[in-house]
Amino acid sequence: MTLSRRLQAGLGALALALAMAEPALAQAQAEAAAAPVPNKGDTSWMMLSTILVLTMTIPGLALFYGGLVRTKNMLSVLTQVFSIVCMVSLVWVIYGYSLAFTDGGALTSFVGGFSKMFLSGVNADSTADTFTAGVVIPEFVFICFQMTFACITPALIVGSFAERMKYPALMLFILLWVTFVYFPMAHMVWFSDGYLFSLGALDFAGGTVVHINAGIAGLVGCLVLGKRIGYGKEPMPPHSLTMTMIGGSLLWVGWFGFNAGSNLEATGGAALAMVNTFLATAAAALAWQFVEWAAKGKPSLLGTVSGAVAGLVAVTPAAGLIGPMGSIVLGIVAGVICFYASTTIKNALGYDDSLDVFGIHGVGGIIGSIGTGILVSPALGGVGVDDYSMGGQVWVQTVAVIVAIAWSGIGSFILYKIVDAIVGLRATPEQEREGLDVADHGERAYNY
Repeated sequence: MTLSRRLQAGLGALALALAMAEPALAQAQAEAAAAPVPNKGDTSWMMLSTILVLTMTIPGLALFYGGLVRTKNMLSVLTQVFSIVCMVSLVWVIYGYSLAFTDGGALTSFVGGFSKMFLSGVNADSTADTFTAGVVIPEFVFICFQMTFACITPALIVGSFAERMKYPALMLFILLWVTFVYFPMAHMVWFSDGYLFSLGALDFAGGTVVHINAGIAGLVGCLVLGKRIGYGKEPMPPHSLTMTMIGGSLLWVGWFGFNAGSNLEATGGAALAMVNTFLATAAAALAWQFVEWAAKGKPSLLGTVSGAVAGLVAVTPAAGLIGPMGSIVLGIVAGVICFYASTTIKNALGYDDSLDVFGIHGVGGIIGSIGTGILVSPALGGVGVDDYSMGGQVWVQTVAVIVAIAWSGIGSFILYKIVDAIVGLRATPEQEREGLDVADHGERAYNY
């Protein structure tokens, strides 16, 4: 074969190869073009929301709780909350995110797997779906946003047994609790194949996952540890309501990231959650204040701020699902019921929930979760859901509440007992009288 003919044959083969490759190349280009790209506005909003939720915990929750305890325990509460954030952040990226938001195979109804352990396979180009088809955000942003939820939930529990649990016991309990209670609950409620998600339970931003979960764990904890020395016999007033007000205000500000951020997009849905977070909180604060005023003769700052937190808790599962007028109703109901739960009922039953974690977060979360099933109705200004019936949805919400109570209650009790057997739960009477600032940390919040 001459050189000319060889050249012609080679060019023909090359042309044939290119012609055969062209459809595959075109398909690859089409798939690349079709891949959704994160919107910069959505990404910016979610990064801001993540920072806001972190602000809820440190400094918000830390100051809110710190002001409510006695002077000798202020620093211990600040240390506990700050340390929980640090520890859970690391646990979250090591295995928590994977357990909460991946497929768990045969157990996927209840917990995820380890496919994204150590954030395996996640990089700057990875994306996470939002609630709108074809709309995504960077997966790192979603990981950080959900990490702040994982941090604040166990930090809430601290208030139930404040002033009497040893620091090593607390840290061990929280490590076990997020692993065996929080991560599975988050998976059941927020992962597409999770048991409660598949059941149709509505939890926009964490009524079951965060508030009932933490409130029940706190109630069990205060019962297992027992009352503080002198409880009911000597006064134990908050040492700084000024700090409690500052912390409570930071909670309200940060809660806009908590609720409106849970929309995962900077859209009208986020705006609805935002206005509801304003209104339910204001309504609950005034409802608590007025009922306390009527019962005790004076409206207190502590009651007003506590009512605001009750409203924030109650509107959390409903924030992006109900109308503004519905959020006012929900806030009023939560403010009144949480007041009685934190005063009359607690006093009648005699348990020492130091900072009313169950009375506000547990009870408020139950009110909000069940109330969502009612107020999501379009007839009441809600956004509605497919095949909605009020009775059916309320039943599903009730099932979700029962599951959350049972999961957290039983799991937490077992973990408290395990920790007690390993390191002991409670500080000694001498340490408790001295205060945990010095007993656990060797320093004081105030040097005077």
